[in-house]
Amino acid sequence: MSTYFVDARTATPHFPGIGRYVTNLVTALAGQIAPDEALQILVPPPAAQLRSQDRPWSETLPQQARLHLLTAAASNFSLSQQWSIPRLIRQARTAGQTPALYHSPYYLIPYRTGLPTVVTLHDLIALILPDAVSLRARWLFRLTAYAALRASTQIIIGTESARQELLAHFPIAPERLTTVPHAAAPRFQPQPEAVIQAARAHYQLPGDFIFYCGINKPHKNLVRLIDAYAALDATAPPLIIGGVWDERYPEPKQQVARHGLEDRVRFLGPVSDQHLPALYSAATLFIFPSLYEGFGLPVIEAMACGAPVACSDATGLRDVAGDAALLFDPQDTGSIVTALRTALENPGLRAELHTRSLAQAGRFSWSSTAQQTLAIYRQVLQRKTPH
Repeated sequence: MSTYFVDARTATPHFPGIGRYVTNLVTALAGQIAPDEALQILVPPPAAQLRSQDRPWSETLPQQARLHLLTAAASNFSLSQQWSIPRLIRQARTAGQTPALYHSPYYLIPYRTGLPTVVTLHDLIALILPDAVSLRARWLFRLTAYAALRASTQIIIGTESARQELLAHFPIAPERLTTVPHAAAPRFQPQPEAVIQAARAHYQLPGDFIFYCGINKPHKNLVRLIDAYAALDATAPPLIIGGVWDERYPEPKQQVARHGLEDRVRFLGPVSDQHLPALYSAATLFIFPSLYEGFGLPVIEAMACGAPVACSDATGLRDVAGDAALLFDPQDTGSIVTALRTALENPGLRAELHTRSLAQAGRFSWSSTAQQTLAIYRQVLQRKTPH
């Protein structure tokens, strides 16, 4: 029986996007492995994990006889992972399992696991947007990403645009790089009116609002979004900003104060998974002004809930949104203003975007992602190409 080691140590709040990727992938993989395959999931300690309905994520995994959980205390940032993760794999072999492959959803990996390695690289922000990170961070990313790519038998990336950028920045044989899209989890779907009203009451939201969900890092472009919102008429619906707040980047809140928008722009902070589908469903418009995304999960999650979407015409997001969103130039405040006004002043357009959103989201599923990922595992084992 071939055992695939999937490294889910990033299933923590520190990695909101990558954590969602690996938790959804593992859940879908569990339902698709063949009778002669097993999954060994390396998970962080329960107290550090992403939580679902107030329980550690690992407790929500399907009961599957060939799915095993193994707590790994070493973080991806720790040098100790270089020997502790290979040791866990060796212990599994001693216990009678047949370790066949190691898959990491993050580029900080143990380089010598003794197994063929698959790595998922999500974006190249440090190289595409060098001003968004320090010189040291750019240097470290290039060094560690290159080491991970060298150590990997196969590389997965979420969009074709990001794949082409990766090929342009690193000397990789194209056949070692496969595009496998992500998707919205099944809970992201249009919500019943009673659920929407309960979420409105919980967050004290009005009938109409513009919604953004994501972290506040500079590449998310929130300062420019707030500048664009300030140009709208005072009768425009309030702008509601939800998501994890990184205190290192106070500029969006500072910009709200500069424009005197405290009564029209609200920062919700982290939004629970329980409420997020309802907020997407309730939003008059979901807006995502990011300067760069490897994929852009919030856009496809919003679309799966039927939200009309306006998003930037940036790498990754073009692939995800297709023709279902109102696109704008994220570097041009005027372009964002035009997109906001166009959507807010045209109910018929919003209704059309709602229909397009549902159709576009239907083209992506975690079942398909898991199927394609398993195909990569099996192809790697057939080739057994050393790297």
